[in-house]
Amino acid sequence: MIETPSLVDQYCHGVLRTELGLGTFEAHLSRTEGPAAPGTTFFDTQTGFAVRRWCPPLLGLEPHCPPAHYLARRRELGVLESGRRLLRGSGITTYLVDTGLPGDLTGPGEMASAGAADAHEVVRLELLAEQVADTSGTVESFLANLAESVHGAASNAVAFTSVAGMRHGLALAPEPPGPGEVRGAAGRWLAGRRVGGELSDPVLLRHLLWIAVASGLPLQLHAGVGEPGLRIDRTDPALLTDFARATAGLGTDLVLLHGYPYHRHAAHLAGVYPHVYADLGAALVRTGARAAAVLAEILELAPFGKLLFSSGAHGLPELHVVGARLFREALARVLGTWVAEGARVTSSSSP
Repeated sequence: MIETPSLVDQYCHGVLRTELGLGTFEAHLSRTEGPAAPGTTFFDTQTGFAVRRWCPPLLGLEPHCPPAHYLARRRELGVLESGRRLLRGSGITTYLVDTGLPGDLTGPGEMASAGAADAHEVVRLELLAEQVADTSGTVESFLANLAESVHGAASNAVAFTSVAGMRHGLALAPEPPGPGEVRGAAGRWLAGRRVGGELSDPVLLRHLLWIAVASGLPLQLHAGVGEPGLRIDRTDPALLTDFARATAGLGTDLVLLHGYPYHRHAAHLAGVYPHVYADLGAALVRTGARAAAVLAEILELAPFGKLLFSSGAHGLPELHVVGARLFREALARVLGTWVAEGARVTSSSSP
């Protein structure tokens, strides 16, 4: 068994503060556009199997107990106590929390308390821009307030994250847009926008990315699998090649989140550019028993020190547990096999 140190979950979300019934819990196991088909259940997926394997023992139950028994025990303990046991049983000692999703989710402070861990905020650029737009009356004030808000966020957050791939696609022009181009795009967006409207304009998305690059904080970029109905062909990390080249040497690290099923493309970029890193995020949670094979594929090209861990968890503390357990197990299998075959030896530089 390859020993791994305590884990930093470098990209995740908070957990729900409310009790969940069977249907609501099951819906959080799989990001789909609707409920499970008649006669099927999301517990019969790789994610569902992993939750049933790793989480019941943390609540005093046998692995693979019936879902109804597990949820009854969860309700018996209460949402706070069950969340505390699950998060503390994950082995994660630091959470980097994207606070940009809607819903009754815990923030970094609550994650730290429940998990007996450290926690820090990751700021979602698009949400920040939307909040600025809600309180800015003119194009000039919007752009000035936006730059000030990003600068202010950089003094408190540990990273920025962008969902440009989900909003528009990653096939964006790599260079910063010019001032006139930005003003024109801002004017069009603000004129046609309702309060709370999402930002999807490609010029403004590029503008945000380059403001973040100028901050020097790591910039996390969503790629591959994402929200239900997303055209994942538009989120292939290979589409970021020119942006990676344009940002080389500027002092800002790029982190390619998730990546699956294009994780080999993310691994390639991490191998080519010193400032590019990759993780598999929620991909390991989704692939479950096949997680070791997926991890091995990204390690075909990514330098070992360029692979980061994240759970990508959202809503259920069980997903933090499963993300950490699958990563540890997959890493042990992959490296253990390599060591046994003589392909490498253990050392302090292991990922």
